[in-house]
Amino acid sequence: MTPDFQELAIVANELRGDVLRMLQLAGSGHPGGSLGMTDVFTTLWFGGHLKVDPQNPTWEDRDRFVLSNGHICPILYAILARQDYFPREELWTLRKLGSSLQGHPDFHFTKGVDCCTGSLGNGVSVALGMAMGARAQGKNFRVYAGTSDGESQEGQVWEMASAAAHHKVDNLTLLMDRNGIQIDGFTKDVMDQGDLGAKYKSFGWHVQEVDGHDMMAIHQALNEAKKASGKPQLIVCNTVLGKGVSFMENEPGWHGVTPDEEQLKKALDELGLD
Repeated sequence: MTPDFQELAIVANELRGDVLRMLQLAGSGHPGGSLGMTDVFTTLWFGGHLKVDPQNPTWEDRDRFVLSNGHICPILYAILARQDYFPREELWTLRKLGSSLQGHPDFHFTKGVDCCTGSLGNGVSVALGMAMGARAQGKNFRVYAGTSDGESQEGQVWEMASAAAHHKVDNLTLLMDRNGIQIDGFTKDVMDQGDLGAKYKSFGWHVQEVDGHDMMAIHQALNEAKKASGKPQLIVCNTVLGKGVSFMENEPGWHGVTPDEEQLKKALDELGLD
């Protein structure tokens, strides 16, 4: 079924607003990547691709989602709230003492989170294990993992890439945030990575590259990934850090700095939100 892309765009815009609100209240967190991957994750979660049941979050046959670059969890939390895993009001407790919403995903506290992540390189490896576990148990669920170009500097990522291709794990799809920015600046200056898609392809992966803000292209790529047989899949999503907020876009300083009240108002005005 083809989703209503105009409706998806409205949802994405509203999710961006929630991300900004919760980060401003928290006073700490990571807006840049959260806003940058909003369109990708909105398409995944609301475009009919994930087989999940918010009323039964531990359903054994559900699809799994692992946010390996766990610092962009604000967008995941905003999505989970909209999916009714927990009340939206909980978003405003982000990073507060006793909150169910930690600074990085933790399945012990948050419904809808399948894996504790934050230490870069770890999540994609766990996602591979989940996908191989499904095959060993004769189950047909898929595993999706969010990753990033910055995370790709971790050696463990490439051990995962080699193993996934060798074992032909075709129920695993990685969604890579390719915004060219990490905490220390532009990736080309910190550690130039070259063509990441070509590197994965050389390992034996099914690779696609899309505009990470074109929901129709993202939707089509997700459908194509499901058809890949005998190969794990990578979708390289070319995104803009801070997408939707002009003063944040493509600015490395917004990787992990939250807006103040005045900046929040300006950002919400740009998004057409109250």
